[in-house]
Order: sequence, then structure tokens, then C-alpha cells
Amino acid sequence: MPKSGPKAPKHTFSCTECGATHPTWAGKCPDCGTWDALERVEIEDVPANVRLSTKAAGLNSVVEALPLSAIEAPEVSRFCTGSAEFDRVLGGGLVAGSVSLLGGDPGIGKSTLLLQAAAGMARAGRRVLYASSEESAYQVRMRAERLAGGLEGLNALLLLAETSLGRILEQARQHKPDVLVLDSIQMVHHGGVDAVPGTPSQIRHCGSELVHFAKATGTAIVTVGHVTKDGQLAGPRVLEHIVDVVLSFEGDRHHAHRVVRGVKNRFGTTMEVGLFEMTGEGLQPIQGGGVLLDPEGTPRPGTVPAPVLFGSRCLLTEVQGLVVSGFLGSAKRKATGIDANRLAMVIAILEQHCGLQLADQDIFAAASGGLRATEPAADLPLALAIAGAHLRKSVPPDAVAIGELGLGGEIRPVPQSEKRLREVSRLGAKKILCGSDIPQFDGLVQISCSGIAEAVAKLES
Repeated sequence: MPKSGPKAPKHTFSCTECGATHPTWAGKCPDCGTWDALERVEIEDVPANVRLSTKAAGLNSVVEALPLSAIEAPEVSRFCTGSAEFDRVLGGGLVAGSVSLLGGDPGIGKSTLLLQAAAGMARAGRRVLYASSEESAYQVRMRAERLAGGLEGLNALLLLAETSLGRILEQARQHKPDVLVLDSIQMVHHGGVDAVPGTPSQIRHCGSELVHFAKATGTAIVTVGHVTKDGQLAGPRVLEHIVDVVLSFEGDRHHAHRVVRGVKNRFGTTMEVGLFEMTGEGLQPIQGGGVLLDPEGTPRPGTVPAPVLFGSRCLLTEVQGLVVSGFLGSAKRKATGIDANRLAMVIAILEQHCGLQLADQDIFAAASGGLRATEPAADLPLALAIAGAHLRKSVPPDAVAIGELGLGGEIRPVPQSEKRLREVSRLGAKKILCGSDIPQFDGLVQISCSGIAEAVAKLES
């Protein structure tokens, strides 16, 4: 009787960064190159007679190849959340049968945003099940009284404090909600997986179960995801692949501004952002916003207003620079709300094309108000802020700056310049330092510069 071969391994190793699986452990993921990212994942035994079927799984999927034009597109049903800013990022609201993942730093306001959205949908007549695995039902109620404007009109909002995903979905089958909010996926556990909550295997199985439930019942699901210290969503990368929408909730806890960005959206664009202000009554939408210019104000060296795009809108943001004496070879370069790589590039351009000696200077750059000015259009304001701080010169108090810098020191045009000019004019700007390719705009005096050296020469003492 021939000997049976070795049994197949009952586990594999999954990369928490890229989601790739490998039969053996390695210190470095062969696919993405991340060190110490492989974690052991148990393999479930699947009976040989089990066959996957999209119809058996409750999915109304195409089971045979058809011409693209012959496939009928069903009407997409969306649930408005009651928050215009949140709906803007989602593409018009939550889509029935979709799964959305909202990630953000601890304490940034993820639960606040979703509780306010749940209350808004409940008042609009939608049945919402809010399942919290981190707080008790009483704690959620107290927060709702403060953030959702009281409990009036919230009879359609159901609260559940539970950590078992099976019991949460059982309650969802019983009450048949339009929307299920789960806070959070890292704190619930799947009964069929022998692992603690938050491990890659638990997150993978819970995510798959949520997607299956959403497609089978048409329930829109929104779940909270924790992030790592690097700002990446915690858990296996496969979770981001299987959900329909991935949102990033950003902001500085020491400032009031919050930004919701779309990282992935199968039902809309990822070019939109939602702007909020954190107040004592919760998150309030920001319709306009930005820095108001005072033409009669005192010039401040190292401060340059910049029209920065956030999705389809423009906000006037102050870009600030500070230059102080340091030590050659160990000079500091610190950025807050500014891309550190672009900061290094701008410093090199100033040294090469403006003759500024910055190698032994500590340089700090920041965008005010907790916002982020990371687009290339903020290159010129950043350069003028650093040069102004170093030379003790400033732009006029009624002036703004805009432009992308090339490595040759040239100032390049920026997208949607007319929208930026309209916004800065509304906020009180009278002058704008820019390249020569910016169109004329009534009420704005354009100080056109061919390169960064000419722009720095325009700074006033």
C-alpha cells in the first residue's frame, strides 16, 4: 500500500501590507519588500463537495460571458446621510448593498461622524442599526443626545452593543435595516476563526462576511477601521480590496478642521473631499472657509497665503516658514501639513537658483489650521515663506501666491487657476504672485514672475 504524501499545511503567511500569501515565513515580503509584515493565518478545511456559486451566495451576478452593451445596469439606490459634505465624498450617498470602510487616527471623530450620519438617515425615515463593539449602548445614547440634537425622531435608529459578528448579523437579519454601522471591524470576532479580534485572519473573515451579507440583503454597511502609527489602515490589505468604498478621515486633534477623503470609490469619484469643523455639538460642515485677508494688516515675514484645492473646492490656506540658525551637517527640516519631500526640493531650488545659504539653517514649514497643503501649486508659496523668513521680507498683506516650481527654478501653471483666482478675490486679495501663464482676472493685480529668483526679488522689506 503506497504511503500517503505529506499533509498540506494548515496555515499560510499573509503580508499585512500588500495582502500577498506565502507558504513559509520570511523576514521580508517577497512581493512588496516590507520587513516583518508576514503573519500566520490558519487555513480552514473546505469539504471537497462544496462548490462556490454566486447564485447560492445570494449575488445577482452575471454567470456567463455577455457583450458589455447587453448587460443591464440596475438603478443605483442611494441613502443620503443628512450631511452634504459626507454625501459629497460618497458620490451622493451610501449605495444599497455596498460596504464602506472609514479609517482614521484614534479620537479624530470617526464615531462622531457615523453617529451623526446614522441620526440623519434615521430622521429621514431610514432604518439604521448602529452596532458598537467599543462602547456600551448607554454610552452611545449619551453621545447621541449631545451630538445628534437630542433623541427626537430617532425611533428608526437601533443601537446594539456587541462584539460577536454572528450575533450582529443575526440582529440585522431580524430587523432588516437599510444601513448597518459597525464600530469597529477590529473589535468584533468571527466565531469560526480561532484567533483574537484584530488579527489578520479575523479581519479577513469578518470583512468577507460583511460583504456577503451586504450583497445578499441589499443593506448598506459602513464600518470603522483603525489605522497604524504610519497612518495606514490596520489589518490585511485584502480588506481594502474587497470593500466598495475606502474613506480616510484626516485632521489634527489640536485643531478643529477635519477632512474626509475618498481613497477608493466604486460608485463615484475620489477627487472630492468633505470639510468639517469639530465643535462641542459635533462635526459641522464647512461650506466656504479659508483665511480672510486684511489689506491693511501688518506684513509678516514667513507667511504666505495660498489658494489650495481640496477636491473641487478651493480654500485659502496660510503657508508658514521659519528659518533659524542650526549646525552644518545636522540642520533640521520639519514639516507639518506640508509634504516633506517637496519641502526638501524647494529648499534645494532656493539654494541653487536664489543663492540662499540654507545648509546650516533649521527650517520649519507648516500649513495653518490643521489643513494640508501638499499639492504642487503650493510650491511657490512655500518657497516665498522660507525665503521671506530667511531674508526678513514678506509679501504684501493683500497678496497671495500660487505656482508649481520646476527643478530649473521656473514657475509652472497650475490646474483650475480661474477657480483659485475667484476664491482669493472673494476673500479680499488684491495681488497675486504667479507665473506668466495665469489668466487675467478682474480686480486682481498679477505680479508675473518667470522664475523663483524673480519672485523672491519681489518680496518687500
